[in-house]
Amino acid sequence: MLLRLAYLGITNALTLLRLLPCGDHDKDIEILSLRHQLAVLQRQLDGQQVRFEPVDRAWLSALLHPLPRPTLRRLRLLVRPDTVLKWHRDLIARRHAAVSRPRRRGRPRTLRSIRALVLRLARENGSWGYLRVHGELLTLGIKVAPSTVWEILREAGIDPAPDRAATTWTDFLRSQAEALLAADFIETVTLTGARMYILTVIEHASRRIRVLGVTAHPTAAWVCQAARNLVMDLEDAGCKVKYLIRDRDGKYPGTFDAILSDAGITVVPSGIQVPRMNAIMERWVRTCRRELLNRTLIWNQRHLLHALREYERFYNLHRPHQGIANVRPLKPLPEPITDPDQLVRLNIHRRDRLGGVLHEYEHAA
Repeated sequence: MLLRLAYLGITNALTLLRLLPCGDHDKDIEILSLRHQLAVLQRQLDGQQVRFEPVDRAWLSALLHPLPRPTLRRLRLLVRPDTVLKWHRDLIARRHAAVSRPRRRGRPRTLRSIRALVLRLARENGSWGYLRVHGELLTLGIKVAPSTVWEILREAGIDPAPDRAATTWTDFLRSQAEALLAADFIETVTLTGARMYILTVIEHASRRIRVLGVTAHPTAAWVCQAARNLVMDLEDAGCKVKYLIRDRDGKYPGTFDAILSDAGITVVPSGIQVPRMNAIMERWVRTCRRELLNRTLIWNQRHLLHALREYERFYNLHRPHQGIANVRPLKPLPEPITDPDQLVRLNIHRRDRLGGVLHEYEHAA
């Protein structure tokens, strides 16, 4: 359309140059002949409308718009004067719309940081729907439409709040990890066939293991004394524990729960035949059997307690744990080695525990 309009402008400008040398008499004769030709054309059309291309409309409206309405009514045209004025209004409106049209259609794109924040709020708060997330954004000074929050959650495949509000046992354990302990008895057999019982406790947050004792006869008095020792150890370590998870083993007497209750620790028995409710403890039992008990010939109770103490130090001070990003319970990870020369000349020393059953590796001095 622009090329056609430019072509019409050039051709009419040349026509105007051609008319400049002509006198008024010649122009009047040409005007009269053109008016007569228009009358003949209108008579032949017999009321039929003449179709004008958009370029023709734009050109005629630009030429005729400056003329006053009475002058337009005296002109012999194929259209009415009101039609010419309407063409001019449409031309101005189309130009204004083209200038004011935004560069991008639709809403502005939501910033990536806002999308990440919406997804974070939804994942960290399972009971929050999109309206609650939208309200939290407003408290942070971030103004977006509620429908935008809903669209972000839908595109990420996050279910509505009622489907996410149910708290699983895993979520509960993770949220309460700092205040949780888990206890369990482990059975093992010595070379003489004597059955030994090991009472252990693990901290959920740090994965620190505590071997409370070993006995062939887990009487109520022995278990209660182990509970008292545990309470004293926790007080000395400044550990703020609120809950202890254990199974429904009959070896735990009622006084065991009472001693812990007096210390402000609530005992939570796991469900019947639901080992996943005490999954962290059960996982440690499996690890202890695979890394120690199944690879060691236990002579007696004293030998078993010595092996367990060695394994407890190894587990708490050296062994990395995948559940807590490969961190050790009582010893932080060292800073990564960045010196290329030191990486090239690595001198790693192996330290054996329990006669080589456990291996620790460290840099040689």
